[in-house]
Amino acid sequence: MTIARLADLADPLTTPRLVVKVGSALLVGKDGKPRREWLTSLCGEIAEARKRGQQVVVVSSGAIALGAAKLGLAKGGRGSLADAQAAAAVGQIALAGLWSELLEQQGLTAAQLLVTLEDLDDRRRYLNASATIGRLLKSGAVPVINENDSVATEEIRFGDNDRLAARAAQAARADAIALLSDVDGLYDRDPADPEARMLPRVEGVTAEIHEMASGSSSSGLGSGGMTSKLQAAEIAERAGITLAIINGTHERPIARALEHDTGTLFLPRRNDGALKSWLGGRQRMAGVIVVDAGCAKALAKGGSLLATGITAIEGEFRRGDPVGIRDASGRPLAQGLVEYDSAEVTRIQGHRSEELEPLLGYAPRSAVVHRDQLVLL
Repeated sequence: MTIARLADLADPLTTPRLVVKVGSALLVGKDGKPRREWLTSLCGEIAEARKRGQQVVVVSSGAIALGAAKLGLAKGGRGSLADAQAAAAVGQIALAGLWSELLEQQGLTAAQLLVTLEDLDDRRRYLNASATIGRLLKSGAVPVINENDSVATEEIRFGDNDRLAARAAQAARADAIALLSDVDGLYDRDPADPEARMLPRVEGVTAEIHEMASGSSSSGLGSGGMTSKLQAAEIAERAGITLAIINGTHERPIARALEHDTGTLFLPRRNDGALKSWLGGRQRMAGVIVVDAGCAKALAKGGSLLATGITAIEGEFRRGDPVGIRDASGRPLAQGLVEYDSAEVTRIQGHRSEELEPLLGYAPRSAVVHRDQLVLL
């Protein structure tokens, strides 16, 4: 069975495993204190989902906001990277304790997982995280995942928990994600515009859909916005995961959204295999390979990336590294694991297969990026 409407998020047959993402502005009040009453109602919803036979994974922001209030840091702890790391170190204890206490009141056991971008971009660590989440769910616990902001730097962080939720959903092999936001869903323009219309369903995030989004977070507490939610939807939809944006500002937000059928449902376009889903969700590439129009067409038809279609490379990479593949205009086409070092690709770019052995000094591999190690964007 497939998810076709918001109400299916509460159906254990269509959604046996659900990821719920909670942002800072929903969990922490402007006074820097947790919104316990609201969070208690959400924990009640999680318990109800469990009783229906669903497994739930939580992706929770809030550590920096809670820690900044305790330390008295300006700008909610986001004035500098050092402030954010210090605030997270203090706030993470409070956040974990809060989830543990309120879930325990519902008879549930909370488990904390702190991850960085590197943890989910590295294949082995990603598989370890996936195995841990699976074992926790099998044991009846509720995994509560957050970015490890106390050690993450600008270069190795997600930057927002929307994309983290999508990557966590991949690792958890979830069926759907509920992103709790401060708006009802995706609007075709600024929601403040009286003529703005909410989109109930989106089948594929296109350039037109991206143009509707605003990259700002209205609360000032979070780091995301509608743009990051659309990026999360793109990661999810390639893995066959449905994503919903619903208004989380009310008590019992999930039940309210489902009862009134209010929210935006992003339906998956395809269901890539485990490896390709992981590849498509990666955010950091070791380098970029630029290809000509003929190569771009071949890739779109499911072909491998051959040296003859390469026109340029950017960055330095080694065999096995993830690389982005773009056309001459800079448009992203695909991501994949490269079979050659960057110096070798530079040597063989633009050459036909029969010309490669003399250039390399050894028998060439079948492709620069094989189609089995490549995912279209």
